[in-house]
Amino acid sequence: MLFGRGKNAKLTAEDPSVLGTPQREAEPDKSGFGRPSKGPFDASEKDTAVGYVDLGAILIRPVEGLQIRLEVEEATRRVVAVTLDLNGSSLQLQAFAAPRSAGLWGEIRAQIAQSVASQGGTVEEIEGSFGPELIAKLPTSTADGRRGYRVAHFMGVDGPRWFLRGVMSGSAVMDRAGAEELEELFRSVVVDRGEAPLPPSELLPLRLPVDQPQQEQADAPGFAAPERGPEITHLG
Repeated sequence: MLFGRGKNAKLTAEDPSVLGTPQREAEPDKSGFGRPSKGPFDASEKDTAVGYVDLGAILIRPVEGLQIRLEVEEATRRVVAVTLDLNGSSLQLQAFAAPRSAGLWGEIRAQIAQSVASQGGTVEEIEGSFGPELIAKLPTSTADGRRGYRVAHFMGVDGPRWFLRGVMSGSAVMDRAGAEELEELFRSVVVDRGEAPLPPSELLPLRLPVDQPQQEQADAPGFAAPERGPEITHLG
């Protein structure tokens, strides 16, 4: 696994045919706000002392070939997202504070649909592995001037006082095998909400990983020491 800090990942992939992707049946086992019992997990549910990359509010379990990038706002130097690159596809992760009594995903789905529509795009809601998910399709121009589409697959899970959003892009948006790889990564994420009082929808704090003993990384094939890269001016 490689680790870097650099340019933000595209939230969408250029492929106009993805809306034909078959809908998938959601996992039946649930725990709190409809969260699948197989993950993503709350920090209280997993021992993350060994085998996880600790990025603050989001903890990642490495797999072979995985590259992790942190998206950083240049003006504030704040880490605002984590992007996982694997086999030509990407999964962007963001964790938000949420109220104790209600989830955020329903409201956020509506906001995404409104934003995409305002840009001349379309949104299809499907029943995916994590419940209601969105396939967003935005018009764009290709490098040679032809009309094309940018496509993204939005997933969301409400946890105890947190909400985790994943945005899948690249070949996995239309390739089932690739999608399953990214879904497994999403499922293995651990969210550490912390105890600090935060308003709903506030980004949970992320950070560069602290140095971990070598033995804690032994079960992560291909793991490489974290690399620092250029910062970005905005998150797009």
